[in-house]
Amino acid sequence: MPEVLLNGVQVRFPFEPYEVQTTYMTKVIECLQNGINGILESPTGTGKTLCLLCSSLAWLETTKARFAAMRQESSNAPTSLSMQLSGAVGQSWQDVRMAPPKIIYSSRTHSQLSQATSELKRTTYKYMKVAVVGSRDQMCVHPEVSKETNNNSKVYMCQMRVKAKTCHYYNQVDNKKDDPELRKDILDIEDLVKMGKKRSFCPYYMSRELKRDSDIIFMPYNYLLDPKTRKAHGVELEGNIVIFDEAHNVEKMCEEAASHQFSSTDLALCIDEVTQVMKKIQENHDAGDAAAAVTDSSQDLPDFLANDLYTLKALFLELEKAIDTIPLPSDGSGASHPGDYMFEILEKADITPNKKTVIVELLEKLIQYLTVNSSSPFQRKGAGLQKFLDLIYIVYSKDCFSLEQMQSVKRSYKVHVSVEEPKKKAGQQDAWHVPKTVTSKSGRVISYWCFHPGFGMQSLVEQGAKCVILTSGTLSPLDSFTSELQVPFPVQLENPHIIKRHQVWAGVVCHGPDGMNLNSSFKNRSDPRYKRSLGQTILNLARVIPDGLLVFFPSYTVMKDCQEDWQTSGVWSRLSEIKPIFVEPKTKNEFQMAMQEYYEKIKDPAFTGACFMAVCRGKVSEGLDFADYNGRAVIITGLPYPPFKDPRVVLKQKYLEEARTRQKHGLTGQAWYNLEASRAVNQAVGRVIRHKDDFGAIVLCDSRFASTHFKGQLSAWIRPHVTNYNKFGPVMREITQFFKQAQILLPCPKGTEKKCAPAQAIQYEESIPAASYPVTAHALESVGSRSVTSQNTSKHSIEGQSTVNAFSETISDLNYPASKETKEVVRSGNESIFTLFEQEVKVKPQEFTFSAPPPPLPDYLSIKMNSKRRKIKLVPRMGIPVEGSEGVSEHVLKPPNPEASVSSGCDKVDKHSKLCHPTELEGSKVKNTSEKEEEKKRKLKATGAYIMEVKAAVSKEKYAVFSSTVKEYKTKGDFEKLLNVMPTIFSNEPAQQALMKKFQHFLKPEDREKFETFMADTPQT
Repeated sequence: MPEVLLNGVQVRFPFEPYEVQTTYMTKVIECLQNGINGILESPTGTGKTLCLLCSSLAWLETTKARFAAMRQESSNAPTSLSMQLSGAVGQSWQDVRMAPPKIIYSSRTHSQLSQATSELKRTTYKYMKVAVVGSRDQMCVHPEVSKETNNNSKVYMCQMRVKAKTCHYYNQVDNKKDDPELRKDILDIEDLVKMGKKRSFCPYYMSRELKRDSDIIFMPYNYLLDPKTRKAHGVELEGNIVIFDEAHNVEKMCEEAASHQFSSTDLALCIDEVTQVMKKIQENHDAGDAAAAVTDSSQDLPDFLANDLYTLKALFLELEKAIDTIPLPSDGSGASHPGDYMFEILEKADITPNKKTVIVELLEKLIQYLTVNSSSPFQRKGAGLQKFLDLIYIVYSKDCFSLEQMQSVKRSYKVHVSVEEPKKKAGQQDAWHVPKTVTSKSGRVISYWCFHPGFGMQSLVEQGAKCVILTSGTLSPLDSFTSELQVPFPVQLENPHIIKRHQVWAGVVCHGPDGMNLNSSFKNRSDPRYKRSLGQTILNLARVIPDGLLVFFPSYTVMKDCQEDWQTSGVWSRLSEIKPIFVEPKTKNEFQMAMQEYYEKIKDPAFTGACFMAVCRGKVSEGLDFADYNGRAVIITGLPYPPFKDPRVVLKQKYLEEARTRQKHGLTGQAWYNLEASRAVNQAVGRVIRHKDDFGAIVLCDSRFASTHFKGQLSAWIRPHVTNYNKFGPVMREITQFFKQAQILLPCPKGTEKKCAPAQAIQYEESIPAASYPVTAHALESVGSRSVTSQNTSKHSIEGQSTVNAFSETISDLNYPASKETKEVVRSGNESIFTLFEQEVKVKPQEFTFSAPPPPLPDYLSIKMNSKRRKIKLVPRMGIPVEGSEGVSEHVLKPPNPEASVSSGCDKVDKHSKLCHPTELEGSKVKNTSEKEEEKKRKLKATGAYIMEVKAAVSKEKYAVFSSTVKEYKTKGDFEKLLNVMPTIFSNEPAQQALMKKFQHFLKPEDREKFETFMADTPQT
């Protein structure tokens, strides 16, 4: 296994690391050696997780070796090895002599953690001790407790059985924690649960035992950011390393973990639950049977007094009175207050920080009592009390608040009080548009929102974390990210992508096939014309994009709106004929099923791929891998801005403006609002191009993406590739060309060759007389000389053109001309190799049909093509339908021979009585042209094969010299330099000499004879 020395640390990597990977690992080690924080961005597909694990564990391995050396040294002077190890570990750890630190590796979800553990299994560091921390909901194997659906109830049921030692699985943990099988392999949650069931021990408590002596601990990062959860899982931060992978959501998670909502309904539920316990105790007391105080005779009597319940109920009643008297605007818009307003509300009910401990203990006892004694699913289980307990934990996160901390809460939090909406009954109409009215009986919702993510991040530092590393593929811009967290990050990195230019196509599509401006703003997104144009855009792109296609919408509402419109207009059915469509569901089980079916359709050779429609910030955009044919393109249909009238969004912007005024620096509210959209886009875009040999297209279908301001907020690796397109034709031409080139230059992944078929073969569409349709002015604005369609869609187009009504639903054929330079390229194989090295194969692109909604019938006599072309005069004749007519003309305007001018096919026709008709001669010319195209394809493929052969035969450095020399020969014609460089690239071995000799086919004719003479004089071994 290759080894690389980085900052004095020997790192073993599964393969020879690339430059971007070496840079990334160096930065990680720098953070660890100096005990400082770092924020590192490296695009998806650069092996970020693997680099993170190898570099951090290599450093930890060195650190453990240093501690072992220190234990062996007695009074002797430090050895040279010990001094060398100390230098590699770093100066900040010289005073640490107790034990080496642990690495706490966190990610957003358990599925992402599973991916990380899988990566760890590929390395030589898999021998290190690993623990994966999960919840009882995932890990409990007790037959009764695991059936409980409410997670909080599950916690208390488990705690009661553990306390009473009545859980057989828990009782076996001590006996089996030293079982060698637990450390034989890396066990993720599923593996541990499987072993727990097989060997009858509790996986949840076993993971906590394994955590004690582990070198690296995996857990979701909400376990770290939520103080209550961190305490429940016994997470120790003092002197340890904390890594946040996929950290683009960390700031939001920090805010969420420190925020809470509590309503009048929740408070009423608290009162009801306390009353229920009081009645239960009173009934038991009246019956004179103490044992009846619990339903299970094995359980203990309640360890709280009746007086405690009376006091708690009185407290809740006072709080209810205080909340009901909060003044609200009559329009129901809600009222906002500074963060310390929450303390005022609670103090009215005599709830203060110094009473926190007593209240918390009583609430926990009551919840446990209700959970254990609820024999029916309809009985209360303490849900209201649990929610109030969470509020106390968050509001009084510290036992004692200093004046400075109170001021920080006042600035960092906002309290928003709004009218509580009643639950809608089944079948009740949605009345979102009806203004809310406030009455004396209206309930309240109190939102205690944290707007300062640094509040949660600072607690990690205060807990003694030695080093915090944040990393993701989408953190840009780093300055704004770090300014919000309010924690210093001395080490920063914004890595480029590992891929080359020819592996990615990125463009902003400003207009659809019909010329409609694509803009998904709030004012425009409900326009039927916009939705129709967007649908036609996606439909046409789906025809030329192979395999998997991901389409992201700004929100579920927009996606649903478009889906309904496209199903009505027929776009949906036509798209599903090209690729089966999957829509992102909201539930977990349905989502897993949808993903499984999507992958199956991609692998099925009977289909040309599949299309998955999803939402930015949804499940599909986060952490899922759409490598290779699973995701060849991603289409972003709009900017996913947060709802601008949402109270939380409004207050967040207000908070940022106040902070900027106070500190004289930082984000403005509008800048944050824009960043929210761009980060969601960056995350969605990261679903494609997942490794160094992958390729894909990024299509931004909203004209607002074209602004310089927004481009600056895209990930650094995407920016150089983005091009703006004001017309749809060039988009189709270039995307077709891109995939054609990529399939030649890039190898198919192993085991997937059957899916790596060449780009779609394109044929001319046979016109159906009964389906003729006049060409519109817009269609001829930038049309090419002939109408063609792909094999996949011609059948459906023909079938759908049998009647006038059917025709009105079908697509209008628009094509765009190849540029002059495109027509001149690839006359022979000589030029292809130079074009390929420029990473733009200028093969004449595939002709294609792409759709636009049928426009109104024209009422004009002539249409200008453009200033460089002759005019086509269209004279209406009998049989051509006019608006409102029922007949359909049997005559078709068939485009003339492509090699002739646009008007040449019409010069031989009676201009006053006939339209242009195809002839048999034209058919033969079309056939000859197709043969020429096939010949060009074969030559281009041979050229690509030669390049791949050279790349495989020589080293990276020599290939780079070869590439630059060939380019220079093309531009400057320096043949002498070419002859001097070639022997340095190819050795004298017969195989390499034969490879060099093949190069003569790509030389200029006047240089070939000289090259043959040169080769004849070159000695071979």
